[in-house]
Amino acid sequence: MNPKVDWYFDKAEKWQKEIIQLRAIVLDCGLAEALKWGCPCYLHQKSNIVLIHTFKEYCALLFFKGALLKDPDGILIQQTENVQAARQIRFTNIREIIDLKAAIKACIYEAIAVEEAGLKVALKKVKEFAVAAEFQQKLDHIPALKIAFEALTPGRQRAYLLHFSSAKQAKTREARVEKCIPQILSGKGLDD
Repeated sequence: MNPKVDWYFDKAEKWQKEIIQLRAIVLDCGLAEALKWGCPCYLHQKSNIVLIHTFKEYCALLFFKGALLKDPDGILIQQTENVQAARQIRFTNIREIIDLKAAIKACIYEAIAVEEAGLKVALKKVKEFAVAAEFQQKLDHIPALKIAFEALTPGRQRAYLLHFSSAKQAKTREARVEKCIPQILSGKGLDD
């Protein structure tokens, strides 16, 4: 246990029993505990393996390379269609955690093996993501914007493309594009 992480478990209101149980299971698998992104993160030889996090409706273990796990028990969930690598196991009560303890540990040990083998999730290339027509029009007519966008990291490019294309109405897509143009031109990502 890392004392710097204790506060996360102490402050939990809704899922405290559940996440304390998850912590015990994960630590029993020999992982190192750290605090990352404001959540307990568990590492194997400095590589992220699994994270504990809470939501309004559930608490969860998030496996960073969950897409590579075999999941014979069918317990891993893809959060949204845009999440490529990570997978969650969701819990709504402590009984589920206790009942799935063996399956949870199996996933953790498999995730460690995936990391030790150096396996990588094959991520979609930026060019495979849809480009909103409103953004494409700006790219076509503002050369500096195109240069700045292409200079961004693939992750930042994906974030913008998903942000623009997720809006249902053209008016909303146009507003998002306009709002983000200065950020793109200054080399910043969507959340920078």
